[in-house]
Amino acid sequence: MKTEDLVRTFTEYYEERGHHRICGSTLLPPPGDPVLFTTSGMHPLTPYLEGRPHPLGRRLVNRQRCLRTTDLEEVGDATHLTVFEMLGTWSLGDYDGPRSLAWGYGLLTEGLGIDPGLLHATAHAGDGRTPPDTASVRLWEDLGVPVEPTVEDNWWSNGPVGPCGPDSEIFLWSGDGPPRSTPTRDERWVEVWNHVTMSHRRLDDGTLVPLPRRNVDTGLGLERLASLLQGSPSVFESDVFEPWLRRLPPLWPLEGRSLRLVCDHLRSAVVVLGDGVRPANTGRGYVLRRLVRRVLTVLWRDDPSRSLGDLPPEPVRHTLDRFGQDVPPGEVLGSLLDEERRFRRLLEQGRHVLARPRFRGRLDEEDFRYLHDTHGLPRELVTSLREE
Repeated sequence: MKTEDLVRTFTEYYEERGHHRICGSTLLPPPGDPVLFTTSGMHPLTPYLEGRPHPLGRRLVNRQRCLRTTDLEEVGDATHLTVFEMLGTWSLGDYDGPRSLAWGYGLLTEGLGIDPGLLHATAHAGDGRTPPDTASVRLWEDLGVPVEPTVEDNWWSNGPVGPCGPDSEIFLWSGDGPPRSTPTRDERWVEVWNHVTMSHRRLDDGTLVPLPRRNVDTGLGLERLASLLQGSPSVFESDVFEPWLRRLPPLWPLEGRSLRLVCDHLRSAVVVLGDGVRPANTGRGYVLRRLVRRVLTVLWRDDPSRSLGDLPPEPVRHTLDRFGQDVPPGEVLGSLLDEERRFRRLLEQGRHVLARPRFRGRLDEEDFRYLHDTHGLPRELVTSLREE
């Protein structure tokens, strides 16, 4: 199943069940929001989850692009991306968690044709302050899906204060042979969908108070599920990355984690640029700068002559079209090349800095921090420059 077919099937399934489609916003949160980028599908809906009536009603479905820097060091494995898309559904004080889970099970098994025997669930086990989520456990048992109770893994919160509550996560078996063990004991169980019942609010002092209206918020990782449905060993082998994996290796002979990181960071940089952000030393621009420079650090590790100016427009255009961004590929490529030129100048400066007597011996953590914070030189590049 192609990714766009998955989106259409998901959306139509919930529209048939009374959900109104809402347009996903850009990566940029609304003015006044302290978060740099939208990190989840529910982020733009926070005011409505806190009680404001939504103009389209109490049942919603959408597709939202997200960016997370918290998983940056994990990018390059089989499941993590910097920029990704979430498919989401919401009940704003309408139906309860078990109904949401039942519909989710129906979509996965009937709508998408997944073998029920490849599913596993987890649910909140209770923690002394909140009771166990017996309703979700009972639902899974009635459907014949094994369920594993956990404590911390199945309590969702939107930061240190604000709405929170128990969640039930759905996992899909990705290993060869029949499923075994449980999601907390075998990483071949891949989480694909989280259903949260927002039942409480956490106050500044950590106190939990019941919400006057319980909401249900679900989030499904689009690229992750699409890759599993396509039989791909990772999100990078799905159709989303096809132009990148086809065009980059002949240009730059990378493989393994290095190839995945370059594909992810370049694709993410294209989306961030497409949403109007430009490289800078602070805020959103610094996140973009960090992505581009991580790419260049990998590319130049083996061959300093490699240039983003050689990047073909096809994968850039494919990504902009996929995210509905009306920006000329040439403009994006020009911004990437400008940032490359800045970084090359920085490296020349870095070579002069590293030639100082202070840095000729063994470098400690304080040295690495100084070189990064003062001169913008990442650890990997410092190590590479000292090996020249």
